Amino acid sequence: MMLSALPFGFSAPLALTALALLPALWLILRVTPPRPRRIDFPPLKIMADLIAKRETPAYTPWWLLALRMAVAALAIIAVAGPVWNPARDAAPSQGPVLLMIDNGFGAAGDWPDRVAVAESRIAAATREGRPVAVLGLAEAPAVITLSEPRIALDRLRALPLEPHAPDRAAHLPRIESFLRESPAAEIVWVADGLGVSDEDGFLARLKQNAESRRLTVHAAPPAQLALAAPENLAGALTVKVLRPTANAPASGQVRALDLKGLPLGNAPFVFAGGDLETTARLTLPIEVRNAVSRLEIAGERSAGAVALLDDRAKRRRVGLVSGATADTAQPLLSPTYYLSRALQPFAEIREPRQGSTDPIGELLAQNLSVLVLADIGALDRETAGKVTGFVERGGVLLRFAGPRLAAASDELTPVRLRRGGRTLGGGLSWETPRKLSPFTRESPFFGLSIGDDIRVSRQILAEPEPNLSRKTWAALEDGTPVVTGERRGDGLLAMVHVTADTTWSNLPLSGLFVDMLRKIVNLAGNAPAAETQGDESRVETLSPTRVLDGAGQFRSPPATAQPVARSFAGRATLAHPPGLYGPTEGSLAVNALTPEDKLAALDLAGLGVTVLPIDEPIARDIRPPLLVLALLLLVADTLATLWLGGRLRLSRLRRAAAPAAILLALMASLVLAPDPVRAQPAPADTRPPIPRALLANGAQTRLAYAVTGDKAVDEMSKAGLTGLNTVLSARTALEPGEPVGVNVERDELAFFPVLYWPIVAGRPIPAAETLRKLEAYMKGGGLVIFDTRDAMSARPGGGTTPEGDQLKRMLQTLDIPELEPLPRDHVLTKTFYILDELVGRYDTGTTWVETLPPADSDGRRPARAGDNVSPIVITANDLAAAWAIDRRGEGLVPLSGGNPRQREMALRGGVNLVMYALTGNYKADQVHVPALLERLGQ
Repeated sequence: MMLSALPFGFSAPLALTALALLPALWLILRVTPPRPRRIDFPPLKIMADLIAKRETPAYTPWWLLALRMAVAALAIIAVAGPVWNPARDAAPSQGPVLLMIDNGFGAAGDWPDRVAVAESRIAAATREGRPVAVLGLAEAPAVITLSEPRIALDRLRALPLEPHAPDRAAHLPRIESFLRESPAAEIVWVADGLGVSDEDGFLARLKQNAESRRLTVHAAPPAQLALAAPENLAGALTVKVLRPTANAPASGQVRALDLKGLPLGNAPFVFAGGDLETTARLTLPIEVRNAVSRLEIAGERSAGAVALLDDRAKRRRVGLVSGATADTAQPLLSPTYYLSRALQPFAEIREPRQGSTDPIGELLAQNLSVLVLADIGALDRETAGKVTGFVERGGVLLRFAGPRLAAASDELTPVRLRRGGRTLGGGLSWETPRKLSPFTRESPFFGLSIGDDIRVSRQILAEPEPNLSRKTWAALEDGTPVVTGERRGDGLLAMVHVTADTTWSNLPLSGLFVDMLRKIVNLAGNAPAAETQGDESRVETLSPTRVLDGAGQFRSPPATAQPVARSFAGRATLAHPPGLYGPTEGSLAVNALTPEDKLAALDLAGLGVTVLPIDEPIARDIRPPLLVLALLLLVADTLATLWLGGRLRLSRLRRAAAPAAILLALMASLVLAPDPVRAQPAPADTRPPIPRALLANGAQTRLAYAVTGDKAVDEMSKAGLTGLNTVLSARTALEPGEPVGVNVERDELAFFPVLYWPIVAGRPIPAAETLRKLEAYMKGGGLVIFDTRDAMSARPGGGTTPEGDQLKRMLQTLDIPELEPLPRDHVLTKTFYILDELVGRYDTGTTWVETLPPADSDGRRPARAGDNVSPIVITANDLAAAWAIDRRGEGLVPLSGGNPRQREMALRGGVNLVMYALTGNYKADQVHVPALLERLGQ
């Protein structure tokens, strides 16, 4: 029940009927006299008191009656379940609750408010005793199950903010199946109000399913901004800025950053009138534009407000040299005319000065990525040497055929060319024009559509050779090559066996010509292209290396991230989150939005329900404060009764002052004393900052430990890392320097590959800025070893220890990956020594690392999606105590296990941890040894 005039309601309104008994209670309490007072009087007055007098009974004072009535009223109201600001909908239902929440990038701007609204809904279900099912619409579709509200609350709080748009339609079959099994269920949808794809079908079916049950929608007016279609044009780097409605912000700034997050420039954008799309232009030098890897909207914390650029977006510098004479070097006659028009949208074109005596050398001096030679015949030895060096250093040489090349001969072609003239079907002529055959899967042009009107009338033929088919990228219907390519050093040689103008074919007049040139130019600086033809079922895939979280920040790839094909051009999904895939040179960017996507506001009004705001005050159960107030009034009633009965006289108070003071002091000590499990102020760190010389370039690799403020723990951490250093120096090529104790709040962590952090119960939880700093350290490649040292005190099924609770509170706000117990086949168990587990002073604790991707069909799991290490290791085995040894190799602390080699195994585990942090998961390739040996016949 909700009072119409006030934001106030009751979950059990029938209990309020007990308020009608308050008048009767008033009469009962009124005729009850207070306790008689004891008065000292002289004995002679006894006689006077023997005379009988007519007396009237004493009544309880009105203010004491009011106090007791207030206590009774507060108790009755508390039993009725008062709620401040209850949900503004119909009367409470008794059925289960299906709580749907949009957890895609569209909810990033006010995600805490959305979670708070969902928590208030679960709290209401708790008061009403209703089960709850929580469904994240950006998660993978799964069976919807009901659970107790407390379990649903944990599920809600663990729900991540995903960096992609929710696929609501994919959940419809599961939702409808749940509603058929629970016909009395209430649907609550916390929506982001944003639509990327067509959502009309989802809304229509949701309305149909909600006709016979309650539906409540919480949403805020969509005001998100997003980026799409970044493009490196001739004069500027452009990106589309999108908004869902005209009420969204109309202006802002787009920032450009490099791969390290350093700012390179910014550009303003303004929406004109009611436009939902505009363009931001960043006018920067080509070298700076090519270094941009990330565009973001300033002030927007969302993966949709980030556009990543990969190697394809770099605007390469292309040099054009033509062998045409002055009389033919005119527009529509010059081969470079068609080339320049085709390359202009995506490349920076450079041509030599007219009359230059060394045009190729002049262009090579301008730091080219691609050199295009259109019908250039034989090259002199000096020029050929320059071009050869250019290719071997990673450049791309693209040659077009023509009469001069047909008559010349050099080594700068991917295949040997057939020389000399031909008669019928000879070197330069065909009887009838030929069409292109479809591109094979291994060709760089695979996926491009070939127009039926493209014809080739002449070409330069290639001499037959065993590898000719492997070097062919495009061919005619009869199999003769039209485009060939070959790797040469770090670069690439490519040749088009027709001219760059229209004399031998109409290819330069087609859109295919532009697409083919784009593909070839994009090969500059990339990993080797597919040069061979053979198994056409083979598809090149790229694993994720850095992906975005829902707020648009880089993080390590989660276990659910899967590789994408090199040709992937779709929208980000749960399996393919937005981020960078593949190696740095030749990476592929996957963004939250495709170039064709638009933002639109969901038509929630069509559902026929009132849309409640997200920023509505949260419903609060006020029973606890009412009960506390009733208890305080009851204490006041007791004191008043004692005072009226004469028990609070001054003389008595004086005699009881000392015991009362002692009692109050004890109570205050219990109330004000810090909880041993809670944070306590740690002694100030008086150590000087880490010397700059220690972190200078070329300094030794050093291990670090976090200073906790507990002297004994810090000394043991230092002794343990010192002992581990001794073993590393004796058994490996690493010669680490003396371990360093770091103040995580003050000192720079990036210089230390490993940070050992012993957990001490009762120490302060680091500040939010410190946790963000630690998070950046882990994302930057650092390894943090959290050691709770509580393996002996932890009991199976007996709850967490104080150290475990301390670590849990620390990790609550850290962006850490999903963890799992250390698998036996994890790279950490074989980076240097072959181990089964990581032990320390104790050998019963569990070691936790980042979750590995799911196993493949052979039951094997890759080391990780990327080539990084797990940023976090959690153990309870007190590693430092086992590593602490003296100069003779004797342990400083006795071990608890029964294995006489436990200390040796602990030191080996420490060596593996350091090697793992320094070398990554390269030993994951060991899983391929059986296949390699089988292929070699061993």
